[in-house]
Amino acid sequence: MAKRRFAWRGVDRKGDIQQGVIHAITQEDVSKQLKQQRIRVTRIQRQFDLPSWLQFNLQPRVYARDITQFTRQLATLLHAGVPLLQAFDILDRGESNAALKILIRELRTQVEGGVALNQALRQHTAFDALYCNLVAVGELAGLLDTMLERLANHLEKSEALRTTIRSALIYPSAVLSIAGLVLVLILVFVVPAFQNIFASFGAELPWLTRGVIALSDGLQQHGLWLLAATALAAWWLRRQVQQRINWRRTLHRLLLLLPIAGPLTRHACTARWTRTLATLFTAGVPLTEALEAVQGVTGHLMFQAATQAIQAQLIQGQALSRALDSTEGLFPPMVVQMCAIGEESGALDHMLEKTAEHYEREVDSTVARLSTLLEPFIMVVLGLLIGGLVMALYLPIFQLGQVV
Repeated sequence: MAKRRFAWRGVDRKGDIQQGVIHAITQEDVSKQLKQQRIRVTRIQRQFDLPSWLQFNLQPRVYARDITQFTRQLATLLHAGVPLLQAFDILDRGESNAALKILIRELRTQVEGGVALNQALRQHTAFDALYCNLVAVGELAGLLDTMLERLANHLEKSEALRTTIRSALIYPSAVLSIAGLVLVLILVFVVPAFQNIFASFGAELPWLTRGVIALSDGLQQHGLWLLAATALAAWWLRRQVQQRINWRRTLHRLLLLLPIAGPLTRHACTARWTRTLATLFTAGVPLTEALEAVQGVTGHLMFQAATQAIQAQLIQGQALSRALDSTEGLFPPMVVQMCAIGEESGALDHMLEKTAEHYEREVDSTVARLSTLLEPFIMVVLGLLIGGLVMALYLPIFQLGQVV
């Protein structure tokens, strides 16, 4: 029997995760080979001769909402007095998500082997530096359940913020996409039928009708090429933005200058930035170290660069409020004032928390207003498109009726 290719993953004697590919006949042969190498197997999966990108997409993925749910459940179990290893077993038995189930088993194996939980978490890309740092603080202070509960609250509020913004974009995007598809179908299948009728008139057509017919002919002749070129251009542009830091920086800077999206983006990033900093500072992490973990939390390069500058000024002895004030208006004035009050009163963590709550409410109210305003705007756009198309198709018939 020919040998097959198996991808494996396991934990060595030091508690480090190891992975690789072995050619063997069965999975039992793979397990035996790894056992001889003193590797505890956590996963074995057969690999087929498929393209690499397809194999990657077949792999299960852990999403942010899964980590939020895992953190809340683990915090609840630990707070109830359940030991950590037993808590992993309970979560494993009750988990239906295959990817998260594998992750829980790997974490349990590492912790059982003597590795600290925060060190085990650092070896998985599903957990960011903020998560691992807070777990490390909780382990050192003997307050792991409390720290996980704070983490769960933080992740739930961050997820709620993302969901609010995402849900505001789904409705207009879906409506406009369906409207665009309907217009394309009309231009490709309905307009040619009217074109045959217009040809029998023997009269000059109105300019609006001629434009619609030309657009229909163009879509019929070059529609597939246009679709392919658009998809290729979008893929190339996205790849260039991902690879070129200058392009992303310019794009993020322009995003802040847009009339409606700019303030919404600024408030959302400010809420996430202050929320994360408050969570770290409340946990006892020094401010300079907390800023290190906050740098990439917003996903915005302008805020990341500003955070690095703020951290450098704090290392030199500058106050946080003064450092925030020197970011050229990136942070709203209220953030600077609240931080100044917090520094003077010794309640900086409380003030950061209140600031985060304020800007989270601002994002919610802005999204609600936009959702209300977008509905009539979309109706007007659809009315103009559909009305213009109907007018272009029936205008020659109305003119012919007036002549008769």
